[in-house]
Amino acid sequence: MSRHPRPARRPRRRPATRFTVALLAAVVLGGCGLVSGSAMSDNVLPGPKAGYPDRPLTGAHLTVTSKEFTEQIVLGQIMGLVFQAAGALVLDKTSIQGSIGAREAVKSGTADAAYEYTGTGWITYLGHTKPIVNPYQQWKAVRDEDRKNGIVWLPASTLNNTYALALNTANYKKLGVHNLSEVAALSHKNPGAVTMCVENEFATRNDGLPGMARAYGMNVPSANVRKMTGGVVYTETEKGTCAFGEVFTTDGRIKAMHLHVLADDKHFFPNYNVAPEINAKALKKYPAMAEVLAPVTKALNNTVAQELNRKVDVDGEDPHEVAKDWLVREGFIKEG
Repeated sequence: MSRHPRPARRPRRRPATRFTVALLAAVVLGGCGLVSGSAMSDNVLPGPKAGYPDRPLTGAHLTVTSKEFTEQIVLGQIMGLVFQAAGALVLDKTSIQGSIGAREAVKSGTADAAYEYTGTGWITYLGHTKPIVNPYQQWKAVRDEDRKNGIVWLPASTLNNTYALALNTANYKKLGVHNLSEVAALSHKNPGAVTMCVENEFATRNDGLPGMARAYGMNVPSANVRKMTGGVVYTETEKGTCAFGEVFTTDGRIKAMHLHVLADDKHFFPNYNVAPEINAKALKKYPAMAEVLAPVTKALNNTVAQELNRKVDVDGEDPHEVAKDWLVREGFIKEG
């Protein structure tokens, strides 16, 4: 699944130090190959809720990666900080452009781990067209099929970054719709009331507007659809330029702009639950990766994601610091 929100601020890159040089050398010696990126050099330790008493990744050299949009960068920073607190030397290779680049980094061993979405794994990487409605079964199917590619999927969180339609408060009260079936009914009763602001890609994807319209029987003439970039969709929906806007369910601007997300009552949109995607060889070498990530992944949900994404996209905070602050606040890591 492609994601094209407003580009996030890149995590701060720390200046090169002997630590950086040593870590890069260790990565090369470890057989992972040369990669761009920088070393994480935070002084962090396991927190009271880390779930393990010592530093089980001491001596490990791990590379974390992510795609280039806000949520992915924050998740990549979370993963790297957790590994670092557990004793690993961590190379930060987050913010790779596009889904395929980050995926191939983990698959090839250029990176050891990333947070990925089950729907992306099932549809984009494994080539399926029909999503699985049950979130657990969707994760299980991806886990089982991706083993042949040398990738291990650890248990998923309830964080589900999928598509949705949203309205501003005025239109929510005026139109009185709460789910997509009611939008479909409205589109037949009063076609002019159903205007949509969507991204160009959403307007053509089978898991976007065309598929949604078919699944719900919506009558949405092309004249009622305005195509624009992702960030503009949110501002135009907030202003009421369109009655409905396409959003991602974990975007921090939903809460900041007081938008109301409609229920996907027929479960049309795929589940995009986030889960650690680990290179199988790396996990075999450092099995404690699963142990240290488990409680953190379990704590991730849509409310948490919206808060963290808002801090970056709305408040302009640094993704690395946002990730670190959350981990400290939740007790997963502590300052050393």
